[in-house]
Amino acid sequence: MKTAILLKDRVFQLRKQAGMSQQQLGEVLGLTHKSISMLESGGRSTTIDKLVILAEYFHVSTDYLLGITDDPAWRGAPLEEHTGA
Repeated sequence: MKTAILLKDRVFQLRKQAGMSQQQLGEVLGLTHKSISMLESGGRSTTIDKLVILAEYFHVSTDYLLGITDDPAWRGAPLEEHTGA
C-alpha cells in the first residue's frame, strides 16, 4: 500500500532530521526501538493515536505523514498553546 510506504519513509526522514535515535523516538511514542525499526522498514503500521503523536511531535500534518499531501505544514494549534508551554 502506497500510504504505508510513505509513512515509513517520512517517519525515518523526520527522525533523522531531528537527530533522534530509534530509542528516543520510541520513548516519545511509548514504543520500543524494535517497533520503531519495524515501522520504518514497513513491517508494521501504527495506530491513529500514535500517528497524531508523531504529527504533533514533528509539527507536521497527519496528511503529510500518510502521503495525502506533500505539504508538511502544521495546521494545528500553535506549538506553545498545544504543549501548554
